[in-house]
Amino acid sequence: MQRRELLRKGLLSATGIAASSLFGCSSLISASKQEGKTAWGYIGKQGPEYWGSLSDEFNICQAGNSQSPVNLQATVDADLTPLEINYKDSPLRIINNGHTIQVNYQPGSFLTLDGERYELLQFHFHHPSEHKVEGEALPMELHLVHKGKKGLAVIGVFLKEGKSNPNLQKVWKEMPNRKSSEKTISNVNISASDLLPEDKDYYRYFGSLTTPPCSETVHWIVLKEPVEISTQQVNKFSQVFPMNARPVQLVKRRFLLE
Repeated sequence: MQRRELLRKGLLSATGIAASSLFGCSSLISASKQEGKTAWGYIGKQGPEYWGSLSDEFNICQAGNSQSPVNLQATVDADLTPLEINYKDSPLRIINNGHTIQVNYQPGSFLTLDGERYELLQFHFHHPSEHKVEGEALPMELHLVHKGKKGLAVIGVFLKEGKSNPNLQKVWKEMPNRKSSEKTISNVNISASDLLPEDKDYYRYFGSLTTPPCSETVHWIVLKEPVEISTQQVNKFSQVFPMNARPVQLVKRRFLLE
């Protein structure tokens, strides 16, 4: 199969993708902070190309120099340390915040990065993937958002079409079709560890949130190996959010490490 086709199906891990920096920023931490404030979205006059002009608080979306997501190509080989992930089970606390399906995580799970501890706050989804690999998007992307003393650390996981994912199905079964408040599903626990691929090789760069206010405070870790999700599961999410992905941004003077 051609390299482009393999990338499209998520079967090719991008090697030799290159050129940005050591940090990166993710998506929204809590849509509730935006409630009642400036409305934004993914299409029309509230779409990504207008975010920077919707509010003074969103100015960096347009004026920033370290915006996310990015196209992962021209990467630089680097001696990156293995990820130190310590996730525990959490009750399923789910919300449709109007921009994505988000699962808020119970305190006590964390990622250790550069000797610093980053607490897992929540995870959420984008359709299609926000990051691209050599110009190719995958069907979806999962973002696990952590907070530490030195900003945010976000793990991005590509989701490719394949067999049904029983761990994600716990979330899909309770997915609110419309904007909702948080609800806790009794007797249902979920482990973020079960949502990660076996191979933890990754790309790393410094960037921003991929949603307003686009703050440039994020250490991005994008795992190379995709996780499988069924076509039916992709379709169910797309019925709720036909498109909730910000276009890739210019890398500018950053380095993308792998």
